[in-house]
Amino acid sequence: MATEPVRALLNARGVHARKLRRVLDLLVEDWHPLAELVRLPAVPRRTVQELLTAIGDDLETSGDRHRVAPAKAADYAAFGAREVLADPLAELVRQHPEQLRAIAADIADVPPPLAALDHVQATAETALRRALWLDAGYDLTGRTLLCLGDHDLTSLAVCAVNPEVSVVVVDVDDRLLEHIDTRAAERGRPVRTLHADFRFGLPPAALESADLVFSDPPYTPEGMALFTGRAIECLADLGTGRVLLAHGFSDRTPALGLKVQQELQKLGVVFEAILPAFHRFEGAQAIGSAADLYVCRPTRRTTAAQPKTTIYTHGPQSVEATGPGSQALAALVDLAPRPESSPPPKPRQPGWAEPVGKGAASLAVDLSGDPGPWLLRTLLACSPGRMAALVPNNHPDVASERGQRGLVSLVDTRFKLKFLRSTPDGKHCVVVADQVLAGTLDAGGLAVREVLMRAHGKLGNVWREALVTASRGQLTKREARDRVAAHATDEDDLELRLIDLPRHRIAALLPAVRASAG
Repeated sequence: MATEPVRALLNARGVHARKLRRVLDLLVEDWHPLAELVRLPAVPRRTVQELLTAIGDDLETSGDRHRVAPAKAADYAAFGAREVLADPLAELVRQHPEQLRAIAADIADVPPPLAALDHVQATAETALRRALWLDAGYDLTGRTLLCLGDHDLTSLAVCAVNPEVSVVVVDVDDRLLEHIDTRAAERGRPVRTLHADFRFGLPPAALESADLVFSDPPYTPEGMALFTGRAIECLADLGTGRVLLAHGFSDRTPALGLKVQQELQKLGVVFEAILPAFHRFEGAQAIGSAADLYVCRPTRRTTAAQPKTTIYTHGPQSVEATGPGSQALAALVDLAPRPESSPPPKPRQPGWAEPVGKGAASLAVDLSGDPGPWLLRTLLACSPGRMAALVPNNHPDVASERGQRGLVSLVDTRFKLKFLRSTPDGKHCVVVADQVLAGTLDAGGLAVREVLMRAHGKLGNVWREALVTASRGQLTKREARDRVAAHATDEDDLELRLIDLPRHRIAALLPAVRASAG
């Protein structure tokens, strides 16, 4: 019989054939693109393709859409899933159409995913599903939820469901932080954003601050372990706090799931629950466009060890990445500006948890894996007055005149920048930063310079001291403090460090610092 290959495939799947039967239901029902055949039943792409091949000549295809030929539909309907257990959360999502529309609009405008950061967009239904599940399972009112990474906009979804919860988003993508800030302000949502690359540490303001932490990390063992360790650092109370994680792996490769779970157990977490295929994505077809929800209870305070920077599955920071090579690093050292009497600097790895290069004459920093934000943060963290950085040639701050102007406008009171495109090869660019002398600046420029040079200090204090310095002692500390209060663009930011602010808030802050010195 023509259906025998399908019967054999279902038999081979044994007790796990139910999802494939659901794929058959979809194919019998109507035309469906391959992405839906993967995402809706949460079946890996290769498994769906095996089923399509088994259907053979009874399958009709139009572009990327497929269906069982109507004349053969009854034959294949006999293999269908028939009764499917109702999903109470799906019904709950349908009861919140206004929130779903708002979330979908937010996601439609989210900055494009960055493959180098393993971004895969969750559906709007998934973001709302997360929010409803969190609000139903935990007493969120008056509590703090911290999102470690949030390209899926879970933060905005949670606030749409319960506006009485405080949400903090910590992410490496400045574009995303600006998008969240903008939407939260428009809707009066209690969301705060901070910048960090979790490989190099967390903002002090995030440590031991949250009741719950949610994260959808890179699905490598290295990425899952790092994000989970950082999440535990953010919990205020290990007894009541929980870490909620998304993680997916193909049912064809269970060993990959085992490696991740082993890494998490090394951190001392208990799996209170694993909800299969809870999250659905527009992509990630290798894992069925789905991921499980892990509910993790920590048993001890864990500080993430200094990790390798290679934690992703794609791009220059993927687990398999090899780095820029010795020739590129040698060119970086040669181009690093330094006093004539100083030896060439040794290439440094990225990181800005503390000021970088104290006591050194100059720096050479390998930022060849920079997904975008490292260059600015490294300039802010640089203690010496001279630096050279190796970045990708397509880096957003160097690849266009607009990008270069944007970076220069932020640091031009501290550094004069030169962009050596396609140096030392077509894949890289060397950015040379040489000091701007304080004596060439007016009072406003000097105040900005002082703030930039102390990017790791509490902003309110640093700004006050910068005004005193720029006035050459004419302002008292009280007068300077009053000026800071009058010119601050965001009062809450005064309690933070400049280096932890999203880029758009740094850009708004520096003109205010300059104006306050007038």
